Amino acid sequence: MVRISGGNLDGIAGGLFNVPLKPRHAHYLPFNDSQGNAIDAGIVLYFKAPHSYTGEDVLELQGHGGPAVLRRVLQRCMEVGRPWGLRHAEPGEFTQRAFLNDRLDLAQAEAVADLIDASSDAAARSAMASLSGAFSHEVTALNERIIHLRMLVEATLDFPEEEIDFLEKYQARPTLEAIISDLQGIRRKARQGMILREGLHVVLAGRPNVGKSSLLNALAGDEVAIVTPIAGTTRDRVIQQIHLDGVPVHIVDTAGLRETTDEVESIGIARTWAEIERADAVIHLQDVRRPDDELEAEITRRLPERAPVLKVFNKVDLAEELVEAGAAVVAGRQGETQSTSSTHPVENLYISAKTGHNLDALRQRLLEIAGWSPGSESPWLARERHIRALDAAEEHLAVARTHAELDDQVLDLFAEELRLAHEALGAITGQFTSDDLLGEIFSSFCIGK
Repeated sequence: MVRISGGNLDGIAGGLFNVPLKPRHAHYLPFNDSQGNAIDAGIVLYFKAPHSYTGEDVLELQGHGGPAVLRRVLQRCMEVGRPWGLRHAEPGEFTQRAFLNDRLDLAQAEAVADLIDASSDAAARSAMASLSGAFSHEVTALNERIIHLRMLVEATLDFPEEEIDFLEKYQARPTLEAIISDLQGIRRKARQGMILREGLHVVLAGRPNVGKSSLLNALAGDEVAIVTPIAGTTRDRVIQQIHLDGVPVHIVDTAGLRETTDEVESIGIARTWAEIERADAVIHLQDVRRPDDELEAEITRRLPERAPVLKVFNKVDLAEELVEAGAAVVAGRQGETQSTSSTHPVENLYISAKTGHNLDALRQRLLEIAGWSPGSESPWLARERHIRALDAAEEHLAVARTHAELDDQVLDLFAEELRLAHEALGAITGQFTSDDLLGEIFSSFCIGK
């Protein structure tokens, strides 16, 4: 498809085709070159502003495809459109124009890219919900309640001689509490949506030959990593995406952690620690048959505090006397936690990557670490910037609540915090958005979107 958008495309449409085009009707026409020779033939659609995706005139040529034919059709369009300043679109420019012409708000515009990039059915459904405005409607409805409260308090500030007890007369405190509660509900769903969109970055870490590659293969259901009895087989990272309950999880197999004089292996170990620093969660894998030693203690000490660490003991199938005991330990430790170098307490898990023993429990723990509630699919996708905006709005509303506890003495500060919360939420839909942010968002789109 070749798509053209602009203020008035009647001249371009007339130059390309010798027949009048009826808006919003499909026409089967030849696509001719400047000599009148047919390049291709296909469907032509003409949408007059504002009834189009961008809100401008839009002309679409749908041919048979193929790079050579498409290149000639595009070249012909550029020739005809040159007097009108026709040029190649920038990445995401059609969707950006749709946003600027109020055809989409910013959250809906972002959902276009999310729908294209969706890696699971659940993500695609949620992206479509965002594109349909489900997320925007919830944010806008909440913002309207904040605006109404702002209107009341600012009117009170404008007429102080009336001596109205604003907080009591308009029940500002319970109204504010209800707004905060609903905001927290939106934020919970938004976090689910962000997990569904971005997934979880999980790194398998541990000394050599504890079964990291075997575990990767077991979770992926395929032989994606080389497995041998030789310690140090994995020299560089191996990344595989899997889906757990519709959530994308990026599993990273890494080089075994140990002291080595091998230069290549040392580079792999350095890369392992770099991956660990970027991880959303770390699976610290150990051989159940091998007791803790100085190396395990050093690995545990160096694991990051910012990310959850799940301690997993592998190869219970090779320690037959521990198979039943291991299962009993897991069952007996429900609710029991262990302190690690992470600020997140975690349970031990006893598994066998070879037989699949307890892998379902491991998958469930990964989802819990991600903050995902199985069966509670987010109604829409969200991005990190949306979460930051929701967090900022809640912080301002919390400060406003503190001011409300001081009665009417600081109504001006109360009003200011409401204004800041209103702007934070407005940034989600694009009501308050910098040009730099728009450039960053739309530059990530592909050409033609």
